Amino acid sequence: MCGIFGFVAAAPVDSAEQVLATGIARQRHRGPDGEGTWISGDRRVGFAHMRLSIIDLSAHASQPMHDVDSGVVITYNGEIYNYRELREEIGGEFRTQSDTEVILRAYLKWGEDCVGRLRGMFSFLVWDPRTSKVFLARDRFGIKPLYYTEQAGVVYFASEIKALTPFMAHRSISRQALSEYFTFQFTISGAALLEGVHEVPAAYRGTIAPGGGLALSRYWEIHYEPDLYHTEQYFVERLRELMAESVNLHLLADVDVGAYVSGGVDSSLLAILAREARPGGPFKIFNGRFNDGPSYDESRYAQDVAAENSMSCYVQDISEDDFVENIRKVIYHLDGPIAGPGAFPQFMVSRLAASKLKVVLGGQGGDEIFGGYARYLVAYFEQCIKGAIEGTAHGGQFIVTYESIIPNLVTLKEYQPLIKEFWSEGLFGPRDERYFRLINRANMLGGVIDSAAVDFEPVRDAYKKIFWGNNVGPEAYFDRMTHFDFKTLLPALLQVEDRMSMAHGLESRVPFLDHPVVEFAATIPPNIKFANGELKRLLRVAFGQRLPESIRKRSDKMGFPVPLNQWLKSKGRASEFVQDVLGSTRARQRGYLQPGADIGRLIGAQGAFNRNLWALLSLELWQQEFIDA
Repeated sequence: MCGIFGFVAAAPVDSAEQVLATGIARQRHRGPDGEGTWISGDRRVGFAHMRLSIIDLSAHASQPMHDVDSGVVITYNGEIYNYRELREEIGGEFRTQSDTEVILRAYLKWGEDCVGRLRGMFSFLVWDPRTSKVFLARDRFGIKPLYYTEQAGVVYFASEIKALTPFMAHRSISRQALSEYFTFQFTISGAALLEGVHEVPAAYRGTIAPGGGLALSRYWEIHYEPDLYHTEQYFVERLRELMAESVNLHLLADVDVGAYVSGGVDSSLLAILAREARPGGPFKIFNGRFNDGPSYDESRYAQDVAAENSMSCYVQDISEDDFVENIRKVIYHLDGPIAGPGAFPQFMVSRLAASKLKVVLGGQGGDEIFGGYARYLVAYFEQCIKGAIEGTAHGGQFIVTYESIIPNLVTLKEYQPLIKEFWSEGLFGPRDERYFRLINRANMLGGVIDSAAVDFEPVRDAYKKIFWGNNVGPEAYFDRMTHFDFKTLLPALLQVEDRMSMAHGLESRVPFLDHPVVEFAATIPPNIKFANGELKRLLRVAFGQRLPESIRKRSDKMGFPVPLNQWLKSKGRASEFVQDVLGSTRARQRGYLQPGADIGRLIGAQGAFNRNLWALLSLELWQQEFIDA
């Protein structure tokens, strides 16, 4: 994993060396092991690379890498886990042992179709002098980032937005992206909050010629087509095979590999499977905890995983002082306000992990693929009640009945405020509207946000287009919910995963996001995935006996909770910091806030895990860094 930067210009760039040096300087944390640049003879194309050495640690694998015979040049970020198999298929002599050269040779052999053969996480730029075009691509799930902006006849590409801002003469907030952010706390349209910056979408490839426009096209899509001909036991056995294969591939490295372990099913399972695949030698896992009560300390579960599987468990203690001293760094590295406050503890745990090794496994993707969010249960519970009232509870093939769902409702113990808000309006309405209400965070900001500064109608339209996508069966409510999160929330979480690890020069790999696993999961009928309303049921059936009993029987997993609202009400350093940031004249004059918005009242109204204040705080800190600066 590394950092990449490039430009494609209509005219020669006299300051090409300085342009590339600026791109490197803003992303050096992504590649502390080396850097390199390449500029075309006519100075209209340039690439830069910051290297984090994982596979083939020699200087021969440095980038940008070029093929002498064809003149083709590549700068690439990621890992290709089937590079050895591709190497054999391509044939001929290779001068390195790197996966970079495999991508280069794959492009020379198969052209733009090479991306369909890659199994892994990647974003890359390839200059082909034979076509006078740059070919670019991003992996199927958007694990590795790639952004671009066009300024004065030059298109700039980078792994991180902060490397693009020096070339932007004017910086402002995108109204469309801001409206999406207030709705979901992430964007869904591909536009960044910074006006004029876009991301290359996941599973897209494209070409651009000097002086021409960027042409993008999709090369992969997920289709939910339930396999109704196999038994549950078949799905269990096949899932075990695919996960073992994926974990084995994700362990490929010329350096040590460890794992994040939060204490939930996903990350614990990956660490255990990795340990089974590599039984010899040390294996390190990493966890973070707050000393603010048992609700914010899940380290005991990670320690159970370590104790039962001969691992070394490292725990990062995180305090209120850490928050005050590091939150600006977190927002800077994130490139934008996104998701929830869990990015902060992940930043701290990643710093600990980076002091011990270079690569960790992470559990991102498990919730979206196998159905791990409590809101799925909330939404289906409503449908069960509706079906019972209307006499249709036993009519649909994929419907969970109200009788079967009741034993699993204990999972919702901590979500009673969410249910109260959810049922306060629109009960038993259309399914798309009901799920939108569950995930719409703008409802909670009604007394703060100036409606004239945002436009929520296009957001709702964009939501419906994704929710009712034709790659999901019309009756599969569970699949529609998980698919929407897979397409929108997951990329936001992957942004956090990438930035918080790479802030410390640490590579994070996500074995659940291996496309054979994801494609297989999309064939599992919802009535097997979500039987009796049990979250992540198939994972538990397939691997439950491998997990410590303490994790297997948990019903209270809530992600990575941060005691931010507790700190704010205790009137300590965090409260003072937040009041200073949001109470400043500059913050109060932001165009999206209602005149006289009472931030103090918002603080007082925060529940223990409410994220409304986080949304405003992270947005303000981002503006100070990326727009005001």
